[in-house]
Amino acid sequence: MIDDRLRRYMDPPLDKVAWLLRESKITASQVTVGGFLLGLTVIPALAFQMYFLAIVIIVINRIADGLDGAIARQRGITDLGGYLDIVLDFIFYSAVIFGFCLAQPDQAIYGAFLIFSFIGTGTSFLTLSIFAAKRSMSTELRGAKSIYYLGGLTEGFETNVAFLVMCLFPAWFWLVASIFGTLCWITTLTRIITSCKLLGPHPGNNA
Repeated sequence: MIDDRLRRYMDPPLDKVAWLLRESKITASQVTVGGFLLGLTVIPALAFQMYFLAIVIIVINRIADGLDGAIARQRGITDLGGYLDIVLDFIFYSAVIFGFCLAQPDQAIYGAFLIFSFIGTGTSFLTLSIFAAKRSMSTELRGAKSIYYLGGLTEGFETNVAFLVMCLFPAWFWLVASIFGTLCWITTLTRIITSCKLLGPHPGNNA
């Protein structure tokens, strides 16, 4: 919801780090994959209820997620880079919830609800981008992206805050998962409504 506002504060330091790495052979995709592989260690960290370690892993993963974009902006955005960034992000988000389910199996139903909700936000987000590309639609509301980016009530910042609250107050996992999952479905509904407007009837479309 406020990702675009945070960019003005987050992009400058990330761009500076990317500039310092300009002479290195480190690519944006390498940062993406490296951050993801490290991020997967959040599963055992959460499973063994090492919540502070989980916070560290989440923060590093999110920094890597921002840094890969900064590197890409300086060296050129690629389709492969955009693909890896999106796919691995969604897997990481679900990995965090899976870790909590392992730590609190009696609360797994709430984790299942949240992953179910992620399916709604993810598919409503990605499916629009397919048809937006078909129609040559573009937007830079959230900065330069590899695909058409449709915002919503629950975006990256809100998701990360939810994860951190879960780690700080693990006994509240069920509550945070329930609230955030509900907000995800509100996001899904608004995205579907917006998509219906954007993809409304046009020449050659019988919808």
